[in-house]
Amino acid sequence: MDNRIDSQEKALALKCLEFAKAEGASAARVTLNKSVMDLVGTLNGEIDKVSHCLDRSISLSLFVSGRYGTYSTNNICEDSLKGFVAKAVKTTSIFAEDSCRRLPDPSRKAKDAGKGDELGLYDAEYEAVTPESRINRALKASIYNELKPVSEEAEYSDCLYDTLVVDTDGLECRHTETSFEYGVEMTVSDGNGNKFSSFWWDASTFLKDFNLKGCARKAYDDAVAQFGPKPAESGKYNAVILSKVASKVVSPVLNALGGYAIQQNNSFLLGRLGEKVFSEGLTIVDECRSAGFTGSRLFDSEGVATKVHSVIEKGTVKEYFINTYMSRKLGMEPTVEDITRARILPFPKPGMDHVDIMGLCGDGILITDFNGGNSNTATGDFSYGFSGFLFKDGKIVHPVREMVMTGNFISLWNNLIAAGEDARPCFSKLIPTLAFSNVDISA
Repeated sequence: MDNRIDSQEKALALKCLEFAKAEGASAARVTLNKSVMDLVGTLNGEIDKVSHCLDRSISLSLFVSGRYGTYSTNNICEDSLKGFVAKAVKTTSIFAEDSCRRLPDPSRKAKDAGKGDELGLYDAEYEAVTPESRINRALKASIYNELKPVSEEAEYSDCLYDTLVVDTDGLECRHTETSFEYGVEMTVSDGNGNKFSSFWWDASTFLKDFNLKGCARKAYDDAVAQFGPKPAESGKYNAVILSKVASKVVSPVLNALGGYAIQQNNSFLLGRLGEKVFSEGLTIVDECRSAGFTGSRLFDSEGVATKVHSVIEKGTVKEYFINTYMSRKLGMEPTVEDITRARILPFPKPGMDHVDIMGLCGDGILITDFNGGNSNTATGDFSYGFSGFLFKDGKIVHPVREMVMTGNFISLWNNLIAAGEDARPCFSKLIPTLAFSNVDISA
């Protein structure tokens, strides 16, 4: 069954623009979102839950006599939408004026995303997936009856996302994507009553590339590897952060580039545009237009066209994420509102994984999981709890847990030793294993 946005739904989205103009709006943008998710959960090798979720909604952005408002509804029929839009326009007209609100300049908008499948992110095989095949797939991925862990909790899901954005300036762009996902958490016992857990997953846009086999075993082996943890002395270490959790030290940097954080003086990168802030080894590229790869987008939520470019280049901050509103508020040139498919380029050489990087570092701590902590968006200071392994001469010595890593993101990234090339393709942000020197770690 084809659950994508159909011609009738598209016509209703365009009707909303007509309704808004007829009610006195000077401009409007409509976003029609449609998603379908089917999920099968298993517990200890047996079906635990089955769910089907269909969501369809319209979001409306209104510009009325210098005023602005946003509204949403999931009651998508013409009569209801007409009344909904009329009330929304009337409500917006009583808001305070805001001269910074307007649609993006038409020259900046995407003109190559009218069909939704331009990036090749829709798998037609999705339509052939049956409830029986979902259940069979989830059950076959289980290894509970083989290894008998304390518990095995897993979820298989497949999803369809379809988004249409239109506005009164003639914008019409669409993004359609499928996703197949499986994740499993294993809890094991060391025989002395001590329990250890680990999680592993796989995801793909395409069913043919989706591999559930091995996920449960990987989670099981990672949990068993934690047996017999020993404390490590507090001090300064080389810290190697495994790719699966390395976003913990990357996301705050990307968030600090956001226009809202800049405008609110709540960013440790405020005023640093064009400056070399980090190690020359750090380059982050937005590979937003990579056909066939999850995370790729041709436009942002305003319909502004994306472009492949460096966000940070050899340590220099090249761009803030500035949407139309923030552009006028800050008096800065607009860009896109966020990064879509970030990729950290390898350093100091290509092809390295966490084993290579441990060998490069010699001695240190391999961080495999973070468990709590916080960071200050204004100063860049952070404190994160973690577990992992002590290593010497590039080889694992023993597990460690309940340790804390503290510091400042600018200092941390200026001590970058290496960035690998082992980012998992199932992530929308391609963050590899990372290594830093002189990291404060305490027990």
